Amino acid sequence: PAMHRHPPAAAAFLAAGSFAVVGASADRAKYGNKVLRCYLQHGLPVVGVHPKLPACEGAAVHPSLAAAPGGPRAVSIVAPPAAALGIVQDALAAGCRQLWFQPGAEDPAAVAAARAAGLAVIAGGPCLLVALGFHDD
Repeated sequence: PAMHRHPPAAAAFLAAGSFAVVGASADRAKYGNKVLRCYLQHGLPVVGVHPKLPACEGAAVHPSLAAAPGGPRAVSIVAPPAAALGIVQDALAAGCRQLWFQPGAEDPAAVAAARAAGLAVIAGGPCLLVALGFHDD
């Protein structure tokens, strides 16, 4: 299959090489599950982040980004906007460099804080599922 042509921000995000999904879910109907499965479908190294879930779709899940071994460099955020600022702080503490707020997870203050801290941020744009291509099996 031909490689997708990604806009520069998405291409840079996908080139990061290690990924986390904050808001991972065991419920296959939820985006926290679909986004994690999307990374797995594309053979990308991914972990989930959720305070109470031990594993998801065969991927390891950690209670925080800081608890994820090796510190994922790029983070998909699939969580309520009210949690976004805390997630940005967790990402900074964990050494993450890139954040992708999935549609519905954006909080303007958190996006501004992440950009002010020097992180690369995708917000108000396409969903990772659309950008990468996802089949709901």
